[in-house]
Amino acid sequence: MASWWQRDVIEAGKLPLMLCFLAFVVTFVLTRLITRMIRDGRGPFRNDVTAGGTHIHHSVPGIILLIIGALTAVGGPYQLGWRSFAAIAVGIGMSLVLDEFALILHLQDVYWSGEGQLSVEAVSLTAACLGLALAGFSPFGVQDVGNIELTLRLTASGVLIADGVLALICVLKGKYRTALFGLFLPPVGVIGALRLARPSSIWARHRYRGERLERATRRAADFDRHWAPIQTDWVDFIGGKPSQPNPPAQKQ
Repeated sequence: MASWWQRDVIEAGKLPLMLCFLAFVVTFVLTRLITRMIRDGRGPFRNDVTAGGTHIHHSVPGIILLIIGALTAVGGPYQLGWRSFAAIAVGIGMSLVLDEFALILHLQDVYWSGEGQLSVEAVSLTAACLGLALAGFSPFGVQDVGNIELTLRLTASGVLIADGVLALICVLKGKYRTALFGLFLPPVGVIGALRLARPSSIWARHRYRGERLERATRRAADFDRHWAPIQTDWVDFIGGKPSQPNPPAQKQ
């Protein structure tokens, strides 16, 4: 255990990344626990964080922590203590911001609506990326590595990079859950990247027209009819079941 900690965490420079990952996950769990208690009217917490009568969403302190962490990382001393502090600040801030990702995207308070579930997907995808980066076999910074181990580390790093590219394509195609599972199961990422995009995705808006767009719409409807209930139950379990209707879209 001590040997693994020294070789693959300390020497590989992954301690800040580990702290960032832990801060990210713990903050999300605590945030969702507190917000669900507030919604149910239980516990000591109240939804009364205001400034001059304006409700302050927790993405605001999240942005402040992100700024503090970023400035510390780029302008502070290059010492492990300062880097660890920056990592914790970034992890907490990133979690608070992404937990309200849907609110920022729609510019409406959709936290407890169906559209607000996008925040849970964004957090899950980010946590998966951080976890993979933490568990990945870095080919750099580790001392006394033999040729065989170096080859394995380079191969694993190459697989992770390819996996990340496939996940990015899936995200552009609007397949967030496929991107998440594809990070752990590369064949899922390959299939998601090759198949048609969802009709409302960035990929479809820029590349699909006519018959191809109609095919994408039909496939998305068939997929949602079979799998949407299972996916919705899972997201509800993690983030809490929506209790508010989706607000009307704002006019541009």
